[in-house]
Amino acid sequence: MQDYKTVADEATAEFTEKRSRFIAQVAPVQKEEEALAFLESVRAVHREARHNVYAYICRENNVSRYSDDGEPSGTAGLPVLNVLTKQGLTDVCVVVTRYFGGILLGAGGLARAYGKSAADGVLAAGVCEMIHSAVYQLTVEYPLLGKLQYTIGEKGYRILETDFGAVPTLTVCTRSADGEALCKTLTDSTGGKIRITPCGTRYCMQRHKEEN
Repeated sequence: MQDYKTVADEATAEFTEKRSRFIAQVAPVQKEEEALAFLESVRAVHREARHNVYAYICRENNVSRYSDDGEPSGTAGLPVLNVLTKQGLTDVCVVVTRYFGGILLGAGGLARAYGKSAADGVLAAGVCEMIHSAVYQLTVEYPLLGKLQYTIGEKGYRILETDFGAVPTLTVCTRSADGEALCKTLTDSTGGKIRITPCGTRYCMQRHKEEN
């Protein structure tokens, strides 16, 4: 199973260019049906807009689609799609709504505006990496909890859930290839006084830090 990049959340970003409003709406999706449903939800909100341009990419069936939605060919949907492909994103849908302000932008101006709007939307949503991970449930006595948490942080493992019950239980994940190393490291750090229960594998999110 391969890791992949997508957006972390739904988000909206807006700017105005020569009185035209460009509103980017971004959502993580897992299949084409979800992308189309998101597109229809945006259209329902912005029925009075001149254009609802979109682009989406899905891993399932290796789907990639875009539409200029009435803008001159190549000036709208393709620039939005290019933002996604250049950042290596998948499982994502972007819809850029334009409320025409009465001033023509020209082909180059349109391409730049739609590209900027899409990029602003992706930035607002946040880029993350979905890492195929091994998941484990850890159980220790309270006197060892602090040391366990320190080791998890030091090694870069991720805590998904913590249950402070009668006996503390942590659910953690790491890259699938590092599962055995996690078990050995945490067993050694607690002197073997830990119960580690494998919980299968799944994709876990790792957000990308913004560069200054």
